[in-house]
Amino acid sequence: MSAPRPTAAQLKAAKNKTVADVLGPGLDVLFCGINPGLYTAAIGHHFGRPGNRFWPTLFAAGFTPRLFDPSEELELLPLKLGVTNVVARATATADELKPREFVAGGRVLEEKVLRFAPRLLAVLGIGAYRAAFARPKAAIGLQVERIAETRLWVLPNPSGLNAHYQGPALAQVFRELREYVGHSLSE
Repeated sequence: MSAPRPTAAQLKAAKNKTVADVLGPGLDVLFCGINPGLYTAAIGHHFGRPGNRFWPTLFAAGFTPRLFDPSEELELLPLKLGVTNVVARATATADELKPREFVAGGRVLEEKVLRFAPRLLAVLGIGAYRAAFARPKAAIGLQVERIAETRLWVLPNPSGLNAHYQGPALAQVFRELREYVGHSLSE
């Protein structure tokens, strides 16, 4: 069941709010967004804005057995999937974030990865990955760096504003990740 659309006042009040991580031990993949948008923070569920392609792409890539609504985000945990963000605070656009916030967020993210040890951390946004981990030449795909035993992978940002990757191409790069990690719905 989708959350009701937030009002203009609720969107304004969502600035700087956070959204709880969907996180636990034993994950195959921890997906990491850039930061919550105002819509997402207002409804309290990751990738909540209509038009964000995260949930349809997870389904199209075979990570989920059906298309999940953002309100069903906790259903990811039994599938060994989780969600967090590089920067926790909500903004209208990621452009509002300062470089130091990405660096600090990268340190917090590293602590989460060390604590929960997912098999793979998938950062959704090349710019966020480059800024958070000081890797200015990083490209989409598997990275050579690791955090302890956790492999790192960069995926395109699934925002509807990212015109570089349309639906099928976005699903294909997510599918490559799923195939790499060997994630199966039957596990």
